[in-house]
Amino acid sequence: MSTDFAAGIVSSAWAYPALEVLHLSGVALLLGNLVLLEMRVFGWGVGLPARDLARLALPLAVIGFGLAAVSGLLMFSTQAAELIANRAFTFKMLLLMLAACNAGWFHGRSSLDKLDALARVQMVLSTLIWLAVLGCGRWIAYV
Repeated sequence: MSTDFAAGIVSSAWAYPALEVLHLSGVALLLGNLVLLEMRVFGWGVGLPARDLARLALPLAVIGFGLAAVSGLLMFSTQAAELIANRAFTFKMLLLMLAACNAGWFHGRSSLDKLDALARVQMVLSTLIWLAVLGCGRWIAYV
C-alpha cells in the first residue's frame, strides 16, 4: 500500500474513524455468529440442526472477518512501524493465527456433525481466543 494512500487516511477527518466503525462492525458480525454456533454446540436450540444454523451463520461470520481484516489492514497501513513494535498488536496477530488454526481443526474434524466433548472444547478455545483478540485490540492504544 502506498504511503500516500495511508497519509490520505490519516489526514482525512472521517476516514480513520470510519475504518474503526467498519472494523468493529466486522468483529461484531464475526463474533455474534460464532456465539450462535457455540450455543448450538453446547446444546441450546437442539430443535435447530447444527448444519442449518452453520449454513446461515458461517457465511456471515466470514463476511465479518473479511470486513475486519480489510479495515484492519487499512488502519495498519497508517502506522505500520509503530504497530509492529507494539506487543499487544503482535500478540493479537498471533492469536488471530491461533483462531484460524482452531477453526481449521474444528471444521477439519467435522465437529459440527459430532457435537461431542472435543467440539465443545474447541468452541471454548475459540471463545477464549477471540476474547483475548478483543482485549489485545483494545490494549494496542495503551502499550
